[in-house]
Amino acid sequence: MKTTTMRLSLLAAGVMLACGSVHADEKDTRAIAERLVDEHFQESTLTREQQIEELMWFAKAAKPFQGMEINTVAEGLTTHVYERDVLADAFSELTGIEVTHNIIGEGDVVNNMQTQMQSGRNIYDGYVNDTDSIGTHIRYGTTVNISEAMKNEWADYTLPTLDLDDFMGLQYGTGPDGSVYQLPTQQFANLYWFRYDWFQREDLQKQFRELYGYDLGVPTNWTAYEDIAEFFTEHVGEIDGTKVYGHMDYGRRDPSLGWRFHDSWLSMAGMGSPGVPFGNPVDDWGIRVNEQSQPVGASVSRGGATNSPASVFAVTKMVDWLDKYAPPEASGMTFGEAGPVPAQGHVAQQIFWYTTFTADMTAPDLPVTDDEGNPKWRMAPSPTGPYWEEGMKVGYQDVGGWTFFDSTPEDRRTAAWLFAQFTVSKTVSLEKLLAGLTPIRESDVFSDKMTEMAPKLGGLVEFYRSPKAANWTPSSTNVPDYPRMTPLWWENLSQAVSGDIAPKEALDNLAGDLDSIMSRLARAKVFETYSPNLNEERDPQYWLDQPGSPKAKLDDEMPQGTTVPYDEMMEAWMAADSQE
Repeated sequence: MKTTTMRLSLLAAGVMLACGSVHADEKDTRAIAERLVDEHFQESTLTREQQIEELMWFAKAAKPFQGMEINTVAEGLTTHVYERDVLADAFSELTGIEVTHNIIGEGDVVNNMQTQMQSGRNIYDGYVNDTDSIGTHIRYGTTVNISEAMKNEWADYTLPTLDLDDFMGLQYGTGPDGSVYQLPTQQFANLYWFRYDWFQREDLQKQFRELYGYDLGVPTNWTAYEDIAEFFTEHVGEIDGTKVYGHMDYGRRDPSLGWRFHDSWLSMAGMGSPGVPFGNPVDDWGIRVNEQSQPVGASVSRGGATNSPASVFAVTKMVDWLDKYAPPEASGMTFGEAGPVPAQGHVAQQIFWYTTFTADMTAPDLPVTDDEGNPKWRMAPSPTGPYWEEGMKVGYQDVGGWTFFDSTPEDRRTAAWLFAQFTVSKTVSLEKLLAGLTPIRESDVFSDKMTEMAPKLGGLVEFYRSPKAANWTPSSTNVPDYPRMTPLWWENLSQAVSGDIAPKEALDNLAGDLDSIMSRLARAKVFETYSPNLNEERDPQYWLDQPGSPKAKLDDEMPQGTTVPYDEMMEAWMAADSQE
C-alpha cells in the first residue's frame, strides 16, 4: 500500500513536471517567435500577435522532425539569398530543423532537378524551380502533386493561414488537371524600361515630332520602339556630354541568350494564339497542342509556329536593333552582365527588361536617380508587334516555385514543405518582398507599405496592382521537357544573332530540333501523361491558310508608329486596378 501510494505520488509529480516542461517549451518558443518578429519581420500584413501565432504553428508542426538536417536549393536571386541568410536561420531556430538553403546557378538547379527525376536519387529535399518547367512536372509522374499532398500526406503539415487564393502566379504552377505542382516563392516580369526624364524634355519632344510626325512617348507598337531607338542613337547622339543609345540588349552565345528568345519574345511579336496564360492551341514557344493537351508540333508544317513569319520578324528585329542601336559591347554580354547597364545612364529605353534588376536602378548615387533617390526612369508594358491581337499574352513572367519529388524520403520532403511554407507565409512575405522586389502575395502588393514604396520603384507596384499583369506569363504546359528543350534555343538562334545564318534558317533548324526531341521522347514512352503525338508534315501553306496561328506574312509589318504619354497610359492602367 505504501509502495503503491509512493508510485502514485511519483507519477503525479512526473505529470506535473511534464506539464511544466510543456508550458516551459511553449514559453520558450513564444519568446523565440516574438524576437524573430521584432528583429526580422516587422513589416507584415498580419498583426504582431497573428505573426506570433503563425510562427508558433510552425514550431508545433515541426516537432516530429526536430534535429533533422535538410537541403534545399534555389538560383542566385536577391530573394533567394534573403531566404538563405535570414529565413533559413530563423526557421532552424524556431523549429529545430537545420536547413541549408543552397544558392547555385539556374542551369545547375535545372541539371540537378533533371538528374533527380531521371535517377530517383535524392539530391535536394526541395527545389525552387521556374514554373517554365510545369510541362515537365505534369508529364513525368515524379513531381509531387501539391494539391493532393495537402489533402493526404501533408494534411497535418499545411499552414492553416497559407491562403492559396492570395498567391499571385499560382496558375503558372498548375497543370491542365487543375492541380498545383509548384508553389510560387518569387516572380518578376519582363517589361519596357525608359528614361522618363528624357522623354519629358520639351526640346527632345519637339525634335522627335519634327522627324517622325508623332509624339515622343511610351511606344505601343514595335515601329515606334524602332523610331525611338533610332532617334536617340542617331539624332540625339549625346546628352550632357555622354554618348547615348536608344536600345539595350545582349547577344553573347550563352544559355541566357535562350531566355532572351523563349521568354515570350515571339509571342510579343504576335506569333501564338489568344488565350491566357499560355495561348491555346499554339503557345509562346510556337508549340501546338491538340484537345488532349498533347504537343503535335513546333514547325509550321505540323501546325506549330516556331518558324512562322511572325517568329522570323521577331528574331530579325532583335538582331537588327542589337546591331544598330545598342552599345557596341552589348553583343558580347550575357543576361547578368547586361541587366545593370541602363543604370549607368546612357540608355534611353529597353523593350525587353527584367524587373529583377529594379534594385540595381534605385541606389541614390546612380545617374538614373535624382538627389532625393527618386527614379528618373519608369517601367511600362512592352509594345506589341504587328502580329499581336487582343486576348494574347503580352509578355513574360518569371515565377520560381517550390517543387518536390517523390524520390525524396517522405519525412525529409515534409520538413522541406514546412520550410517552403515558412518562406511564403504572411509573417515573412512582405519583408521578403522589400528585400528582393519579387512579389507573390496580393495582400503584400496592396499593402500600405508598398503604397509608400511605390514612388521609388518606377511603376513596379502599379504594374502588379493591375489585373492586366496576368497577361505576362511563363512558358506553358505545352513544353514537355523544359530541361532538354531549352538549350535548343540558344544553340540555334545564336547563329542568327552572330550573323552566321539568316533568322529564317535558324528558326527552321530550331523548329525541326524541337519536333525531333518531342518525337524521340514520345517513342521512348517516358511520359505518364500528355505525351507528344506529332502531326504528319504537310505543305506549310495549308496551316498558314487556316484561321489563327501560325499566321501568314503581313503585307506591312511596320505600320505607323504609335505612342502614348506615360502618365496617360498609367491612368488607363490603374483604371483597371482591382483586387478582384
